[in-house]
Amino acid sequence: MDKQELKLSKKLVTSYKKRLEKEILKRSVKLKMPQNKFEEIINNNNELINLKKALQDLETNPQSSN
Repeated sequence: MDKQELKLSKKLVTSYKKRLEKEILKRSVKLKMPQNKFEEIINNNNELINLKKALQDLETNPQSSN
């Protein structure tokens, strides 16, 4: 994976992660959930956990994605 592909991958994963967090927040507000519950959902959401891990993997070991 070259540097440009790596940069694009990071940007796409980060963008998706932010959209997912925003959607969770939007739904939590709509359901009038307490702040601590929203934070718990964000911290325990499997998809967000996987996205964070993917971003860390891209940062620490970009060559493994070949």
